[in-house]
Amino acid sequence: MSQLLVVMGVSGSGKTTVAQLLAKDLGWTFAEADEFHPQANIDKMESGHPLTDDDRWPWLRSIRDWASERADAGEDAVVTCSALKRSYRDVLRGSRARVRFVHLDGPRELLAQRIGGRTGHFMPSSLLDSQLDTLERLGADEDGVVVSVDSSPQDCARAAAEALGL
Repeated sequence: MSQLLVVMGVSGSGKTTVAQLLAKDLGWTFAEADEFHPQANIDKMESGHPLTDDDRWPWLRSIRDWASERADAGEDAVVTCSALKRSYRDVLRGSRARVRFVHLDGPRELLAQRIGGRTGHFMPSSLLDSQLDTLERLGADEDGVVVSVDSSPQDCARAAAEALGL
């Protein structure tokens, strides 16, 4: 069965960088979940407004469907996705791939510093607290690992792959 790694966490946790490293190291297909957002969601976030669950459901279903297409083609894949709530992860688990999560976790101060140093991204740092309030950590029954982001992206990717036995 094909696998899908969902590199998850709040904004500033390094999802894209770590996911790209994992995909490269494993030789798997990579996708950035932000590319699945409809323009209305991007406009809403750029204006500093958090998305509602109603905004997120079509976005999550499109990621799930993309993962199922990869699985049907016999491909393993890595995708970034905040996946902050268990209900969001439940949608992703509806894929025909084996869905596993890599939760990139770190202290608020580090995450805020990282967001403040970014350019060209539509997620303003003002939404970090909203994301942290929304975050539901992985349950013991969820297939995944938590990786601290207080080391280099390469170390985070290596730690995730080792913890998942990849």
